[in-house]
Amino acid sequence: MVTKDEKKKLISEIIAYWSKDWNKFVRDALCARLDREQQAIIESVQHNPMTAVASGTARGKDFVAACASLCFMYLTPRFNEKGVLVGNTKVAMTAPTGRQVKNIMTPEIRRLIRAARAKFPFCCPGRLVADDIRTDYEEWFLTGFKADDNATESWSGFHAANTMFVITEASGISEIVYNAIEGNLQGNSRMLIVFNPNITTGYAARAMKSERFAKFRLSSLNAENVVKKQVIIPGQVDYEWVKDKVINWCSPIQQTDFNEGEGDFKWEGSLYRPNDLFRVKVLGMFPKVSEDVLIPYEWIEIANRNWQELQANGFIPVKSCKLGVDVAGMGRDNSVLCPRYGNYITQFEVHQSAGRADHMHVVGMTIPYLKKKGAKAFIDTIGEGAGVYSRLLEEEFTNAFSCKYSEGADGLHDITGEYEFANMRAYLYWALRDWLNPKNGFGAALPPCDQLMEEATETKWKFLSNGKIIIEAKEDIKKRIKRSPDYMDALANTFYPRDYSFISDEELLKDFL
Repeated sequence: MVTKDEKKKLISEIIAYWSKDWNKFVRDALCARLDREQQAIIESVQHNPMTAVASGTARGKDFVAACASLCFMYLTPRFNEKGVLVGNTKVAMTAPTGRQVKNIMTPEIRRLIRAARAKFPFCCPGRLVADDIRTDYEEWFLTGFKADDNATESWSGFHAANTMFVITEASGISEIVYNAIEGNLQGNSRMLIVFNPNITTGYAARAMKSERFAKFRLSSLNAENVVKKQVIIPGQVDYEWVKDKVINWCSPIQQTDFNEGEGDFKWEGSLYRPNDLFRVKVLGMFPKVSEDVLIPYEWIEIANRNWQELQANGFIPVKSCKLGVDVAGMGRDNSVLCPRYGNYITQFEVHQSAGRADHMHVVGMTIPYLKKKGAKAFIDTIGEGAGVYSRLLEEEFTNAFSCKYSEGADGLHDITGEYEFANMRAYLYWALRDWLNPKNGFGAALPPCDQLMEEATETKWKFLSNGKIIIEAKEDIKKRIKRSPDYMDALANTFYPRDYSFISDEELLKDFL
């Protein structure tokens, strides 16, 4: 006969086993079947403080959020040998309306708890009261309530050893509420936001570009029910629904018109271009960005995917290196080196100078690249970069070139030969845009980098009255992202054209690639 102490020890060992892999708890205890992408979200919440999920319709975002909430609720509290709670846990689930909490979030929680208790009676203790789970410990609970701009004090009680905030329909939550939530992100804390990406502004949209968040996109085209054309996971989007939306919300296109950067996709042997409804409701993508944004989010995603495929195949670059160097000065944190080999970026190399002008260190980082055959370095010499450039010339590295954003761009055009530019900065940024545009077919390959993603998609452009293109002032970009666009500058520098002045405008960009 198993004694009470032996039973308590066994339960403790089982909880400890699940704590190491939350997906095992979801599968074994909650009896939930998650697809691979949903499992990746659970793993992210287990290990990352902040996770953002943009999702298509009926893709299971609220279900996986409920699973993550219960993982945190039951796998993070800590008890001493006498069974006294020594590490408390508080979970808050919220949404823009009370209906969303009561009709969407709470039912998912209740279904999962019932399934868990049917299999393991000791599992998921606590009383289900309204939209809450209340345990015998006052400081261990899960609660659900509407997010209210006029009741930010509701968040003031969420200080605990373990705290989690789960926000569904996150694009409908105000900045006021997010600020109140972030004030509680201390200790072992988690923040999970899930939403349909129906607007391109606000906290949720920025989260999908921020280095602070682990980011996921749930496309209905990848749903297991859709791929296998049968209901494998009840409640998820099904094949017939997606098929109907392809017919009614998408336009057939030819291979010559295919542009993955526009969200174009292949469906049952044919190619389609989605409208904004399909982008949001099915693909889990934002609607098309404003025309004044320099580089769409999707272009960066494609370049990241190209890079990951090359890495998986053991790609070794053979082209000579074009090195872009952006040197940190006083008040800026990072000097960034960007080595580009044709269409392939290896990795950004970063030196955190803590606001000091550390010229010799950057020189030391640059020299190994310049010693390689055919290599060239392009250094921003407005400001601190001038010192690095001068030192390299003293060391007789004649393959280092001064790059000044303020210099003229007369005679330089975009890849079509149509556009002209107000200055060298505008030309270089547009050359980067042409390179990343999937329609141009360069196959740009970029290592995933949250900082570059944010900088590229936050940069805007416009036409001057003389018809030339200009990029918005760096100071305006810094106001939005709270730092200098160092990664963007370093990458743009690799397209500097002046040592290629003998090449025709039509061949200029292609030669660089």
